[in-house]
Amino acid sequence: MSLSWLINNLAASLLLPPLNGLALAVAGLFLWRLRPRLARFLVIAGVFLVTALSLGVVARALLAPLESKYPPLAADARAGLPAEAIVVLGAGRYRAPPEFAADDVAGAALERLRYGALLARASGKPLLVAGGAPDGGGRSEAEAMRAALERDFGVRVRWLESASDDTAENAAHTAEILLPAGVRRVALVTHAWHMPRAVAAFAAAGLAVTPAPTAYAAARPATPLDFVPRAAAMRDAATALHEWIGLAVYALRR
Repeated sequence: MSLSWLINNLAASLLLPPLNGLALAVAGLFLWRLRPRLARFLVIAGVFLVTALSLGVVARALLAPLESKYPPLAADARAGLPAEAIVVLGAGRYRAPPEFAADDVAGAALERLRYGALLARASGKPLLVAGGAPDGGGRSEAEAMRAALERDFGVRVRWLESASDDTAENAAHTAEILLPAGVRRVALVTHAWHMPRAVAAFAAAGLAVTPAPTAYAAARPATPLDFVPRAAAMRDAATALHEWIGLAVYALRR
């Protein structure tokens, strides 16, 4: 397991729901006797924050600006894809699965692979899959993705980038593979909400990017359930906040 990956994820957990709100509330409980007014404020703020971030309407508001930056590729642009290769980014693994022989892809990764396979078939461009094994395990995300593409979609993978722990390393290691092979322009496949950070990372690594976003979470029609606290909405809000924090960190590093 990568120590830097573990530290970064632990630090991020403090800023994401539900721990961000729970931390405020717990701090208020500890201060209840010493600073009662501050304590009440912290408890109320913590409860409010957790509740707000579990509402679909809030999650959609956080996701929409991320997803609107890069529109989906037009269907008629797939065959003439303006890229020399297609890069599909990993999105986690299904660790130690009892029904498979080795670590396999997680559900979010399948959404990316499905679209990457569609683009590869339509354009005839070669595929690179990217993702390491920051949390340990038998094989990397890239190896699991290649197995799934060949087994489930009948699409072959030309390159594997299996040494990275995060998006910035995805980009750096992908450039180390593709640039010496004469590939400079890539079609980048990842979730729509992840695309702004991914494009920034790959551009910084020296690759020209044609965004190929998929799985638009904020595009679905609104329903009354968007105003009811739900676990799925909290997950979407956490995803959006993670991306906003990531973009801020990338901006500070420039």
